[in-house]
This record gives sequence, structure tokens and C-alpha cells, in this order.
Amino acid sequence: MHVISKKQLREFWTIRPRAKKPLDAWYQTARKAVWESFADIRAAFPAADQVGKFTVFDIGGNKYRLAVVVHFNRGKLFIRRVMTHAEYDEGKWKDE
Repeated sequence: MHVISKKQLREFWTIRPRAKKPLDAWYQTARKAVWESFADIRAAFPAADQVGKFTVFDIGGNKYRLAVVVHFNRGKLFIRRVMTHAEYDEGKWKDE
């Protein structure tokens, strides 16, 4: 998948250094993946959920959440929001 863009991940782990290793691991897996459906994502990340138009990944033992929009037909994955679990629970990210 073409992940757009790693910059958001870097910005997040600059503020929260403990997030670097699990976010980078997710990135390495996602960029090498060939996902054609949500089922393919779940095969790689069983805890991933579909929330409206977003696919949400639990990162770092559920400490962080990553909301993305996936265009399977184009092989592109757009990072929309990287957040802590508390920020995710607030729900404001759904309006983006």
C-alpha cells in the first residue's frame, strides 16, 4: 500500500517517543501490504475496526489509535489521525 504520509507518524512520535517503535512497525507492515479488502487488513491486524469511513488500528498495546482511510482500488492508505486512546474516546476525530 502507498501510505500517505509517514510525516504524521513522525510528528506524533516526536511528541510521544514511546509510540515510535509500534508506529514504525505498523508502517513497515502497511507499506509492504497488498490489501484488497477490509478482511485482508484484519488478517494482518485482527484488532482493526471499521468506524464509518475510517479504518482504526490499535497501536502499542492499545495505547494509541491510528485512523486511516483506505482506497483499496488505488492501493492507497491515507493517514487521517494519530492519537492517544483518550483522544480517540473523545470522538472529535470522526468529524475530520
